[in-house]
Amino acid sequence: MIAPVLALIGWTFVMWFWLYVTRIPAMQKANVDMEELRLTGAALVLPPEISRVADNYNHLHEQPVLFYALALAAHVAGAADGLNVGLAWGYVGLRVVHSLIQATVNIIPARFAVFSLASLVLMVLFVRTVLAVS
Repeated sequence: MIAPVLALIGWTFVMWFWLYVTRIPAMQKANVDMEELRLTGAALVLPPEISRVADNYNHLHEQPVLFYALALAAHVAGAADGLNVGLAWGYVGLRVVHSLIQATVNIIPARFAVFSLASLVLMVLFVRTVLAVS
């Protein structure tokens, strides 16, 4: 269970890098005044293709937190059987696909379908882990 956890953490760093290699040039191109943003608290307005990468980076700090806790709980509880490890890898793969959809084409129905499927995988992993420790 540790390898999928580390893989999703690694993917989060990939998205962090993508965020900064797109956002900083976009801010420079838009002549964003950082001091004005700091003083006014105004929202940073960038093109959607730039903002989507940042949005996805933020999303990787939401539901995946449950995955991290669940995967580690399954590992510690001895519930890291082949199916649970496969579910964990499936979740990671779906989150990567979700990131790529959101950060590039952002087709909402496709993104929602992948998110929903990832959520179902997470729920199955949860139920299997609870049953294993009960």
